Amino acid sequence: MQVLLGLLGGLALGLGLSGSDSAVAQAALAVLGPVGTLFINAIRMTVIPLVVATLIVGVSAAPDPRAVGRIGARALLLFVVVLAAASGLGVVLGAPLLANFPIEASAVDALRASAVDSEIASTRVPTLTQWVIDLVPINPIKAAADGAMLPLILFSVLFAAALMRVAPDRRAAVVKVFEGIQDASLVLVRAILVLAPIGVFALAVPLAARMGIAAAGALLGYIIIVSGICLFFMAVVLYPAAVLLGRVSLREFALAALPAQGIAFSSRSSLAALPAMLESVRDTLKLPPTIGSFFIPLAASMFRAGAGIGQTVGVLFIARLYGVDLDSAQLLTIAVTSVITSFSVPGVPGGSILVMIPVLMSAGIPVEGIGILLGVDTIPDMFRTTTNVTGHMSAAVILARGERTAADG
Repeated sequence: MQVLLGLLGGLALGLGLSGSDSAVAQAALAVLGPVGTLFINAIRMTVIPLVVATLIVGVSAAPDPRAVGRIGARALLLFVVVLAAASGLGVVLGAPLLANFPIEASAVDALRASAVDSEIASTRVPTLTQWVIDLVPINPIKAAADGAMLPLILFSVLFAAALMRVAPDRRAAVVKVFEGIQDASLVLVRAILVLAPIGVFALAVPLAARMGIAAAGALLGYIIIVSGICLFFMAVVLYPAAVLLGRVSLREFALAALPAQGIAFSSRSSLAALPAMLESVRDTLKLPPTIGSFFIPLAASMFRAGAGIGQTVGVLFIARLYGVDLDSAQLLTIAVTSVITSFSVPGVPGGSILVMIPVLMSAGIPVEGIGILLGVDTIPDMFRTTTNVTGHMSAAVILARGERTAADG
């Protein structure tokens, strides 16, 4: 509720300041802009130590190394299936809904003019071969500095696997260090999230001031459609999958997922919700230890069900603004590309927007339009991130059932 009030208050103030050249308005924007950036940076700075420490502790502490490989293989298959369903739903529902939503020409011009220049828009998209090569980092420290999560995850898992072959006394000393890093990172995350209402308020004010009333009206349809499809996907896919395939009651699953969903909605970061998910799978759902120690950190780092929806609908919206007509083959290409690029989405606010360029290029849509979505991504990202976390929890109970079956066998 505090975050929602912060968001609404920030939007109201920003719209009030829109178009104003007064010294007070400019001073307010000059102060609040950096405050919002500081909040985002504070969340991002906890990502690397939390993920690396959690993966190393989880894998090296696994009682059965084969369980890690078994869960990893099943998880990858489940990720692809869920992402394909999310991307397909985004295309099937997003295309007709956006086509029937009226957008005035003046609003389109305002949106194009407000598209912010982005370093990402000028970044060269790597080829498939280069992407595969980059999975093995030359320098893990540089990969951490660059925020390259997949190479860092691979290094962390391999390091932990190697650590399992070290003498027990020496292994225990190293694991103790990473356990301390993990605990300290969790404390830091919780402290940062206390400031979420202020951070969201500071982010919303310049957003609304920059976009103005006319453009905000045009973007309202996009926001409603993305958010609505995310809610629909959770209701008809993720919750039923947890109940039917994971064999948990709807009430039990909903209560277990709620804390992580609340943090995800407010912080717009799947990784920020990692502590709540770890507590839920361990204490509330009482899932096998490998689910909490290995799978949840892995899912929080690379599994983005909401990104499949966000990327497809975002691309369709930009195509509408730029007057690009998409045929069936292009729509299929958008859905497939979204599944692939979803694995490289960082677990930070606006993450799925940051890797949308390959999807735009695959359909021949101007990549400059990404600036429009970056400027208005606060509300859709809240729903996308909540979908991500719900997908993590749903996949956890499904895989846990498989683990219990394997243990019984």
